[in-house]
Amino acid sequence: MHRIFRACALALCLAGNSLAAPVATQGDKDFLAARAAFERGDRGRLDALAPKLAEHVLVPYVELWQRMLQLETATDEQIGAFLARWPKTPLADRLRVDWLKMLGKRGQWSTFAAHYPPPAGEDVELACYGIQYRRQRDGDVALGDAKPVWFTDKATPESCAPLFAALIAKGDLTVEDRRARFRLATEAGNVRVAQAIAVEMPPADRIAAQEFARVDANPGPALARGEFRWKQQGGRDLALYALERAARSDAAGVRAAWEKQRGLLPEADQHYGNARIAFHAARQLHPLAAAWYREAGNVALSDAPRAWRVRAALRAGAWPDVLAAIEAMPPSEAQDSAWRYWKARALSATGRPAEGSAIHAGLAGEINFYGMLSAEAIGQRQETVSAPLEADAATLATFGAAAAVRRAIKLAQLEMRPESQREWLYVVRGLPDEALLVAAEYARREGLYDRAINTAERTSARHDFGLRYLMPFRPQFATAAQEHEVDAALLFGIARQESRFVPDIVSSAGAVGLMQLMPPTAQWVAKQLKRPDFRPSQISDVTINTQFGAYYFRYWYDRLERMPALAAAAYNAGPGRAQAWRAGAPLEGAVWVETIPFNETRDYVKKVLANAMIYARALDQTFVPLTTRLGTVPPRGNGPAVAAAATD
Repeated sequence: MHRIFRACALALCLAGNSLAAPVATQGDKDFLAARAAFERGDRGRLDALAPKLAEHVLVPYVELWQRMLQLETATDEQIGAFLARWPKTPLADRLRVDWLKMLGKRGQWSTFAAHYPPPAGEDVELACYGIQYRRQRDGDVALGDAKPVWFTDKATPESCAPLFAALIAKGDLTVEDRRARFRLATEAGNVRVAQAIAVEMPPADRIAAQEFARVDANPGPALARGEFRWKQQGGRDLALYALERAARSDAAGVRAAWEKQRGLLPEADQHYGNARIAFHAARQLHPLAAAWYREAGNVALSDAPRAWRVRAALRAGAWPDVLAAIEAMPPSEAQDSAWRYWKARALSATGRPAEGSAIHAGLAGEINFYGMLSAEAIGQRQETVSAPLEADAATLATFGAAAAVRRAIKLAQLEMRPESQREWLYVVRGLPDEALLVAAEYARREGLYDRAINTAERTSARHDFGLRYLMPFRPQFATAAQEHEVDAALLFGIARQESRFVPDIVSSAGAVGLMQLMPPTAQWVAKQLKRPDFRPSQISDVTINTQFGAYYFRYWYDRLERMPALAAAAYNAGPGRAQAWRAGAPLEGAVWVETIPFNETRDYVKKVLANAMIYARALDQTFVPLTTRLGTVPPRGNGPAVAAAATD
């Protein structure tokens, strides 16, 4: 199977490496002009262009835009005609949802009922309109569906407001329920939502706007002064609000003020405050966070504090606390591969190695970071068993002839990537494994590598790891790896995670290309490589992008103990952060990765390293265990200084 994987991967990488440049037909130009007219709200121009596009593959988009600009005056017959013409498409689902919201806002419940609920699901705004509809049909019994919507840390749409007002008036949303949402919003840092709730509470529980202003100006000193209405719930809530606001930036710094004031609070509130300061201390990698968590007693924790209770104990090497924290999780959460792995480790460390090995054995079959670590923990070497599908030309042609597939391809050619991705998702959802592999192979041949990888990853029993772990642009990656002495498997692992091998992709932050280089980073690398001819417009060029990405990774790899995990974290979040996340003592590499404070970077590093393990096998490299790659992260200051760069 190893040879099959290598042969398949080689065949894939030797095939076409990019989406063919689209021919700029007049129809495509008219389509893009129609999109521009829609975005300007220019109905006249859009209607004038529409007849020219009657035979264009993307005509449903033109019709959607026409309906969207006419939504205020559209009839149910006009909307129904579009839905009937383009059923089971993302366009129909989008129009149906917007039409339902319009009907709900107007209170046109009989027409609303004809289209509700939408087959593709609903957002919060539409869900509240749905409850309003059921309330006028069934009476106040429908209000029970609105109560779960209340418990969110985010602002809710106007469609929910009358439902919440009715629940409060009936006493079905209690003061405690309102305080619970106040805490959710405060914990999430959504202070406007929190304050909007608190200023509307009954008098004894209310927090006035000027009280919030006084705390917000300087929450730490406000907590230290302790000038709160301690005998009223509103005053105590304000004290906990001050603690939350101060601890978010400096949990250790506000600890003394908290210890001074917490005795004035009821025991339940003390435990809650202890948990919040421990949570923030854990995310700030404070060495006493695990001990501070013990002061929280049995207070109920939400998802993030539960996870960071485990991470704080890992960082402290407190294996009994690791085990206790995981066993306190809800069963569904404890089944996450991360917590199963760390539970196995904790069991082994606390004298129950047989139980730990059993968990490792169950996890070792999962092709991910923790599955690889578990396989190594029980002395195994994880195998990736491919069963490629030999799709014939006729099968691929039939798949490609489908209207939705043609739309997805054309949208990608016109650089309408989000729309293309939505079309593709509608094509592949619910397909059996063999059909998914046909779709993935078709996407690969069209140069839609992101679609190919993501589609191949959806299979449940029959897998093709050559498609899941594509290696397009192999000559460019090989050259970049050789010139800058970087492991090619790591470069492929980074590019797979960063861009899914889309050469011209641009992130929301402005990062460009296969290796997702920020323009200032590319300029800095060009200077280091003495490339005065470099121009920002060249960043997406595959050769330049791979060269610059390899140099940048190697630069920080050399300055961060030559450790792949540290260098990957630096590549994603900046070298200054990667350095700051090191401990004051040597730390096992897997623990260091698990306790990266940024969710995105933590996930990124795990996936880059797991990708590299699979690419190393595809490239026929000598096997290096993941535990060896992770190594032991030395304390801060033991290695060469990490100088600040324009790219940090």
